[in-house]
Amino acid sequence: MKTIIFIGTNKSGSSRDAIRAAERLGYFTVLFTSNEKQIKQRKEYVDVHEMIFVDTTNYDSMRKEIHSLLSKGNIIMTIISFVDSNVARALKLCEEFCPNGTSFKAVDIMENKAGTRASLKGLPYSPKFLTISPKAKLGLMTLEALPNFPLIIKSASSTGSKDVLQASNFEQLMRHVRKLNEKDPEESIIIEEYIEGDQYLIEAIVHNRKIQIAGVIQQEITYGKRFIITGYGVLATVPKQLNDSIMEVLESIVEKLDIRNGALHIEMRLTKNGWRLIEINPRISGGAMNSMLKAAFGFDLAEETVKLYLGEKPLLVKKQRHFVFTQYVIIEQKGILERVTGKKRARNSPGVVEVYVKPRKGTLLTPPLSMGHRYAYVIAQGTTLEMAKSLAKKAAEEIQFHLKQ
Repeated sequence: MKTIIFIGTNKSGSSRDAIRAAERLGYFTVLFTSNEKQIKQRKEYVDVHEMIFVDTTNYDSMRKEIHSLLSKGNIIMTIISFVDSNVARALKLCEEFCPNGTSFKAVDIMENKAGTRASLKGLPYSPKFLTISPKAKLGLMTLEALPNFPLIIKSASSTGSKDVLQASNFEQLMRHVRKLNEKDPEESIIIEEYIEGDQYLIEAIVHNRKIQIAGVIQQEITYGKRFIITGYGVLATVPKQLNDSIMEVLESIVEKLDIRNGALHIEMRLTKNGWRLIEINPRISGGAMNSMLKAAFGFDLAEETVKLYLGEKPLLVKKQRHFVFTQYVIIEQKGILERVTGKKRARNSPGVVEVYVKPRKGTLLTPPLSMGHRYAYVIAQGTTLEMAKSLAKKAAEEIQFHLKQ
């Protein structure tokens, strides 16, 4: 059986879309998971033909399972992951068992924010930063290379805004540094300039070093204890000057990191002095990204990414052009979920193409400390971005989480 191994998945979103795409393409799908909940909910993963409980941080354990599959006659076509921190592991195993020309070293750099910053240091779009190694002492003199406050403090391996903090003075910065050190004493910490400007996310695929932009998305950020992105606006058409400037940055990144084949998305802010890079991730964005690009352009980016990792040429053919806005729903108070109302009204609202509500009854919900604390989303289409945004926000207001305090 021609088999694709996935290392980790979320229950919904781009990572799950990729497994469904692999099944549609006729492959036997195997999921390596260290999530006990997924094993218990096995019946809900009908697109996963075989689910294997294994420590996905342990290469030897995964190698043992791969050899077991090979001994049973499975032909391993590719090993991939669409989940944070597993992408490089998957590609390393793929190089060993089914090499397909992907760029493991580049992915390994991109999964570490300190490595990314160091690799791109000095380039026009790279912000000023400082990396503090574990247990290093930090003083005011150390910060002289950085601009004035506010500054951003983040863990070198942070994902989903979990460990990204803002400091407005030295005392606050030291508190944040201590907090991150206590959480992981062996992890480096990055301190960098705070960048003003509109934030964009760019989804792209690289095949034989040639870049295809899948989408340019404006982001709306909710500022609380963390920077949580709650709105995504897909541009149906991108002004030439904007597109050219994005491509210039992408080409520089692909050359500098030596990316031959792979999927990536970058987040940047457009300042009065041009682009400034916020971060790079070596995968398609999670959550609703695949669905919103499909609503905007008609192609399935998760499926085309699977094809890329099978050694095929991905084709991002835009069959349509709709402005699309995705509104995420967060909550302001902590509590146990008793019920959710308004889902049907949201689905029946004008322009709405998809509504998703994540938590089940009895789940503890909290105000957002990471992207994982976004509990629902609404995707809407419109003839303009403003119309799509208005329709998505209005429909999202229908969704109410009723909590027991």
